[in-house]
Amino acid sequence: MRYEDSYLYRLRHSAAHLLAQAVTELHPGAKLAIGPPVENGFYYDIEFPTQLREEDLPKLEAKMKELAKLDQRIERLEVSREEARALIVDEAIPGMGAAVADYKLQLLEGIPEGETLSFYNQQRTDREGTLHRFLDLCRGPHVDSTKEIKAFKLMTLAGAYWRGDVKNKQLTRIYGTAFETKEELELHLHNLEEAKKRDHRILGKELGLFMFSARVGTGLPLWLPKGATLRQVMTDFLQREQVKRGYDPVVTPAIGSTQLFIKSGHMANYREKMYPIMESGDDEAYVLKPMNCPFHMEIYASQMRSYRDLPVRYAEFGNVHRYEQSGEVTGILRARGFTQDDAHLFVRPDQLLDEFIGVVDLMQCVLKKLGLTNFRARVGTKDPSSDKYVGHDDNWTAAQEAIEAACQKLGLPYEVSAGDAAFYGPKLDLIIKDALGRDWQMGTVQVDYNLPERFELEYIGEDSKPHRPVMIHRAPFGSLERMIGLLTEQYAGAFPTWLAPVQIAILPIADRHNEAAEGLARQLRDTVFDDRPLRVSVDDRRETLGKKIRENQLQKVPYMLILGDKDLEEGTVGVRSREDGDLGAMALATFLERLSV
Repeated sequence: MRYEDSYLYRLRHSAAHLLAQAVTELHPGAKLAIGPPVENGFYYDIEFPTQLREEDLPKLEAKMKELAKLDQRIERLEVSREEARALIVDEAIPGMGAAVADYKLQLLEGIPEGETLSFYNQQRTDREGTLHRFLDLCRGPHVDSTKEIKAFKLMTLAGAYWRGDVKNKQLTRIYGTAFETKEELELHLHNLEEAKKRDHRILGKELGLFMFSARVGTGLPLWLPKGATLRQVMTDFLQREQVKRGYDPVVTPAIGSTQLFIKSGHMANYREKMYPIMESGDDEAYVLKPMNCPFHMEIYASQMRSYRDLPVRYAEFGNVHRYEQSGEVTGILRARGFTQDDAHLFVRPDQLLDEFIGVVDLMQCVLKKLGLTNFRARVGTKDPSSDKYVGHDDNWTAAQEAIEAACQKLGLPYEVSAGDAAFYGPKLDLIIKDALGRDWQMGTVQVDYNLPERFELEYIGEDSKPHRPVMIHRAPFGSLERMIGLLTEQYAGAFPTWLAPVQIAILPIADRHNEAAEGLARQLRDTVFDDRPLRVSVDDRRETLGKKIRENQLQKVPYMLILGDKDLEEGTVGVRSREDGDLGAMALATFLERLSV
């Protein structure tokens, strides 16, 4: 079921109206704008006569609870345009009138002629018999009574320009959340606190993974040695898997001619995410590449292909740049410069199903290795009411049927989401649920009949005639940056041993043990673990052993090996595990055997 069709959506929508009602009773003269439900709650944009502060939220929340307990019926009223205008400007109705006319009248004017106009009414009669009535212009839907709104909390304040335009007045946005039960609300609030501890932006700095610089620019991460190591480990793993599956590596430039992106359709359909055009002295214009696929098309088109040559599988860890609004940039989860683990497969139509299944199998292999086993599949199709898509309907139908057939053959349950397709074709997204129950869209695979047609790609078939290949786009990580951000939060920085930037820290107790520690480090670096040499550091600072242990624990190093006089005499190492603490002294061979389990 779509969120928009759920009871929770209606509950949160009604909670937003309950908030607005509380505001009109506590802050006369406040001007209400809009109050929709959103992914994890709701908000309402309001112009207050005096500034609202965070410390005012508990009083507002208490008023909401008081109103909710009154069991006010929430009724839908369908009205004519004249009646709607009268309800908005009629000051005889508490909560409406001049206090909200500015914004509600603008909303009314923006509703197309012929569309049904509706208000939602909440009303009660007090002990003195006075009728209190709150109406709000809204298409709904809502729950039946305020009594159903039992578990909610106001979260924070923010500024928001009316209709998102900086030229308009800035309103106060009150964010809140609501759930069906108090237990669900408490779990959500607990997870929010836990999420703060797992914030990849904080952990990335504390663990020395990456940094940002104002002089470099917003959304452009600088990868530090540990972060660069983490990237390389992930890249090497995926490259090995791709070689096993017949992919060929390619490398393409960071900029390309505007003619390339005109041909691909990106200039017409993706322009708002592309950086400004760069004019050159050779009468040619260039842009930073937002996508790798047009370059791979050109590589395919550079030579004649036979049906025997297909499938062709090109893979690239390609750096791309997309212009995200500054408010959209979120650490490395949503950056302006990032690296896609991109690949494009050019296949015959009769190969499409098997190749698509092979791609999904690779994606599942990647997620299993990363420990991300809780995921679901979503098939993104085009919105029939939109004109942003390119290509023939027959091609779209064939592509969608291939994706759904692959899911069925793999036994992979999926949901269909209209409007989530790329502009050139439908896609399959894997939606990952993390340790806190949050959903992340990560790996994606798309079937594309349209770009091969735009680029006039061909292969010579068994009948000696030219035929058009089908193209598959895929990126198991989505991007290195986004996946590392997710993994940092999933593991709270305590990466699995195979992935940790530093796997073993050697801690000599005194200076006289430093030479032996360096020798042990060299020996371990010659040891292969998970197809790579072990990554080892030596902490030979003149600090107490206790401080070294604490600081390496904070750096979330999986194992510490402690070297002292007794260890040198007996040929042992003192082993500490990040998870299990002190494991005692053991022979190096015993430790390595434990490591390989």
